[in-house]
Amino acid sequence: MKKLLSMLMVLAMLTTMMVGCASKKDGSQTSSDNGTGVTQAADKNAGTTDDTADASDNASGDVTIWYYWETEGHQKALNQLVQEFNDSQGNIKVEAKYVPFADFKKQLSIGASANELPDIVIQDNPDTAAYAQMGIFADLTGKFDVSNYYPGPVNSCTLDGKLYGVPFGSNDLLLYYNKDMLDQAGCQVPTTWEELLETAKKCTTDKVSGFAHSSVQNEEGTFNFLTWVWSTGATAYELNSEGGIKALTMVKDLVDSGAMPKEAINWTQGDTMNQFISGNLAMMLNGTWQVPTMRQEVPDLNWGVAPIPMDKQQASGLGGENYSVIAGGNEAAAIEFLKFATQKEQCLFMMKTMGYISADSTIAKDQFAGDEVYEAFVEEMQYANARGPLAEWPEVSDAISLAFNEVMTGASAPEAAAAKAQTTIDAVINK
Repeated sequence: MKKLLSMLMVLAMLTTMMVGCASKKDGSQTSSDNGTGVTQAADKNAGTTDDTADASDNASGDVTIWYYWETEGHQKALNQLVQEFNDSQGNIKVEAKYVPFADFKKQLSIGASANELPDIVIQDNPDTAAYAQMGIFADLTGKFDVSNYYPGPVNSCTLDGKLYGVPFGSNDLLLYYNKDMLDQAGCQVPTTWEELLETAKKCTTDKVSGFAHSSVQNEEGTFNFLTWVWSTGATAYELNSEGGIKALTMVKDLVDSGAMPKEAINWTQGDTMNQFISGNLAMMLNGTWQVPTMRQEVPDLNWGVAPIPMDKQQASGLGGENYSVIAGGNEAAAIEFLKFATQKEQCLFMMKTMGYISADSTIAKDQFAGDEVYEAFVEEMQYANARGPLAEWPEVSDAISLAFNEVMTGASAPEAAAAKAQTTIDAVINK
């Protein structure tokens, strides 16, 4: 079974995921139906079947998990969760393996062709639909209860009414700022693009850059850049629009002014955080997951968070990961691990350790009472836009990240980069 799926996946990769949705997609808001055939499936997936109960009784063997978290604290938390599960029973042994984010999709493809896939992957939520479309993920419909989960994360796991994953947790982006640096520059926390540019310039010195966000040419960079596009009122599929060009121009202005380092095209979100806590950045865009690390590593740093400076409307990005089970792998044992990992005690441990917001609404309500920083991230969730869900989203994301990289390096003007990206985006969404 695994070998057959591997062959199918390679064929799908070679045809660059030609199967897909024919209607035009709008990924600017989370909804129960985004025009992609992906609908909220909470009611359909509630409860377990008799077949699942039988599988649970017979579940045994080894389970391998692939994940891409680079933060040491995240890795330790997952390893602790795995160890607790292994200690709780004697039939299943789980092992977690780190695969760098930049290599994650490639390693899945190589693993498919070599018949060396894991049993569970923890992947960026926009990628779930693409792999489900290729047939690599097991259908979990009726095998896992997601009736209490937020609709947006469940939608990212759902394709054609079937559940192909379990939401791990959610997060979003805010503006982090160094309070002392802003005070020294005589600045207030910026709320608009104009204020951001002006404040970033005033905070920039020989040793400090005023502002940055991860701008690497992959999904990590796209996740950050799209906040500017959405703030103009444009969607992720409208880069060659007034709003899309304006967003590219805004980033160009930040770089050209010297307030945003061009080197950010090589910075992951973890790298950006390290620049901030080392005193090399006055402000940055970053996510919920960085809070535990910052509080542990720089407890005396005087920092805060605020809504992302906006153009026409407030906007952020909806991030997070999904668990998915590989079809043809040790599915029964993998599902048993997911049931354990998503129980309240285990889920709260992972969410608090990693700075995520639980996708299970009944758990999320108990997480952050009285914590101003986390409460700000929860508040921002109402403005967080989802990427996709779209089986061909990786192609759209690649076009977007190439566009802002070319603008930041001066290789293309915003108008030319937007037009080039739009040609690719239109070809994808009109298949």
